[in-house]
Amino acid sequence: MSAASEEVSDVTAHGKEPTLKRVLGPKLLLLFIVGDILGAGVYAVTGTMAGTVGGIVWLPFLLAFVVATLTAFSYLELVTQYPQAAGAALYTHKAFGIHFVTFLVAFAVVCSGITSASTSANVLAQNFFGGLEINGWMGNPGQGVITAVALGFMILLAAINLRGVGESVKFNVVLTVVEMAALCIVIGVGFFVMAQGTGNPGEIFVFNDSQDKGLFLAVTAATSIAFFAMVGFEDSVNMVEETQNPEKIFPRTMLTGLGIAVLLYMLVAVSVVSVLTPTELEGIREAEGAALLEVVHKGSPDFPIDRVFPFLAVFAVANTALINMLMASRLIYGMARQHVLPRQLGKVLPVRRTPWAGIAFSTVLALGLILYVTSDPESNIVANLSGTTAFLLLCVFTVVNVACVVLRRKRDPHRKVFFTSPGQLPLVAAALCAFLAGPWVGRNIIQYQIAGGLMAIGVILWLITWMINRRTNDGDRVDS
Repeated sequence: MSAASEEVSDVTAHGKEPTLKRVLGPKLLLLFIVGDILGAGVYAVTGTMAGTVGGIVWLPFLLAFVVATLTAFSYLELVTQYPQAAGAALYTHKAFGIHFVTFLVAFAVVCSGITSASTSANVLAQNFFGGLEINGWMGNPGQGVITAVALGFMILLAAINLRGVGESVKFNVVLTVVEMAALCIVIGVGFFVMAQGTGNPGEIFVFNDSQDKGLFLAVTAATSIAFFAMVGFEDSVNMVEETQNPEKIFPRTMLTGLGIAVLLYMLVAVSVVSVLTPTELEGIREAEGAALLEVVHKGSPDFPIDRVFPFLAVFAVANTALINMLMASRLIYGMARQHVLPRQLGKVLPVRRTPWAGIAFSTVLALGLILYVTSDPESNIVANLSGTTAFLLLCVFTVVNVACVVLRRKRDPHRKVFFTSPGQLPLVAAALCAFLAGPWVGRNIIQYQIAGGLMAIGVILWLITWMINRRTNDGDRVDS
């Protein structure tokens, strides 16, 4: 979610809030969408997916793209009908009008940002130390050191967030180019290895059932994991008030961005399979966020690119984490200002004008998450955090797809329609999202525990706020 649309702004001389400046054309919007989708996702999940399905690791990416695209159709129908920067929470409230349900959706989005940033912190730490090790600057660190760096990174993000980070379009363009360059390096290494005749292109269509799940369950589980790499497109709807002629350019731009992302992901998957042997694919599951680093290291032993790649990955992953924490802190600020969370969480620094209470709250949750998942040395830290993010967003997407159907029935027949999801695709998308969120995909129970614990914290805070509002007759201020 764009932090810009949530920032506190000065009122005009007439006492009205100024509107946001429409600076995004189709090219800049495309770069924003691609940059938001790319990042930590593909680094975090590729190793786990390869360890689940073997050579056909590209297939779950493709299936996740299909589910994401069907959901994107619903988002496009809604954003062109309601071009406001509140996203899933707005659509939920428009469709159902139940403030508590709106709160649950909004807080689930907050939690997904926190779990995604926590995933990024661990992936960043792994790639950072991987770069130090490859360059011979440091040996293989223990998990405690990696965890300490991940925690320190989250604190650094909080400090940057407190100071005030403007998400300028030019900065986003630079970060997107870096993210794409890092993935292109992986793709280039893979195709270089195949051109030398030393790769394993024949393994691309080979299914390796290392966990004895069977083809359907294994691919379904991997698709659920891959979904983490496809999220981010939904954040772009929060830029609608800063986009030129959004009703016209949003549909084509969002779908193009999704297409570019899945193409890069599938080429990365082909490169992973081409460079690593079947045995290495099975073992790379435990490499967590360092899978792509292993591909570059093995595939280009005579080139120094493997010494640079880890730090490019760190840069890309850091951008993802920063955007996530910006979004989470400002959503918390917004809900506190609407009196659905304790108003103390809406406190703003008087000089920097950043939501320090929301930043502190989201950072504490992220630190607690990292400590919780690393307390079990046998657990797959990155898989559990990324899986929790995917689960939360799959639940949100299920609600948004149903809301699309409900709002279609409420649509004003005299209002111009810019985009409509074909037929009953929103219901199909809702069913697919709900299916991928279920326990039958092999999701680790800890992911439900993390998601449930975070949502429980939110509900407790909501109940406290509700009781305070009743005593003070402040009421619920969520706009309808």
